[in-house]
Amino acid sequence: MPITTCIFDAYGTLFDVAAAAREAARDDENGALAKAWQALASDWRQKQLEYTWLRAITGEHKDFWQVTQDGLDWALEAQGLGGDTALRERLLALYWELSAYPEVPNVLSSLKSAGFNTAILSNGSPDMLEGAVRSAGIGELLDDVLSVEDVGIFKPADVVYRQVETRFSCERQQVLFVSSNGWDASAACGYGFCTAWVNRAGAPAERLGHPPHEILSDLTPIPDIARAI
Repeated sequence: MPITTCIFDAYGTLFDVAAAAREAARDDENGALAKAWQALASDWRQKQLEYTWLRAITGEHKDFWQVTQDGLDWALEAQGLGGDTALRERLLALYWELSAYPEVPNVLSSLKSAGFNTAILSNGSPDMLEGAVRSAGIGELLDDVLSVEDVGIFKPADVVYRQVETRFSCERQQVLFVSSNGWDASAACGYGFCTAWVNRAGAPAERLGHPPHEILSDLTPIPDIARAI
């Protein structure tokens, strides 16, 4: 069954989640953040993800903006920066304006030109995603932006992935799902999507029983993969 619909995770896949800490560090070139920004960005992202999983398991859902703030507070304290309220506000403001990876506009444009449906499926709350899409200037290249807030639970719950079939009236086998998170690509594969893992960091494969169909270093090959399946 040919692919008709290409779905992208947002944070880490289309948008550079380290950009906020990196940009803030440029403004603080002689301060503590200049030395700690990479560790802070890593801790922030890891806690952000962990809190989504734990909230999904316990049924204590909060939107992704609250989870993002909670993850940042943990990361700032871990780096000895917990009392810097100005830095906290600066980082949160920058998170609303994350830059897209360089290849993103061309990849989405190529997919649209070839007739594929394109959309985001993200843990992000609608207002966060709207801000990121607007900042990256890719709104016209997307048919929709789907958020877990419509179902009230984070990935990798099946009901999240099911939103794609409902929105685009397609079969699971017609979806190419693209994520920079190995666990997300694996879960989507188990759900029945064709999947591509964008492994920018060269991380080991997840041991979750559903390996992605493709492993890439960036998004550039996605249009060719979608046409070939």
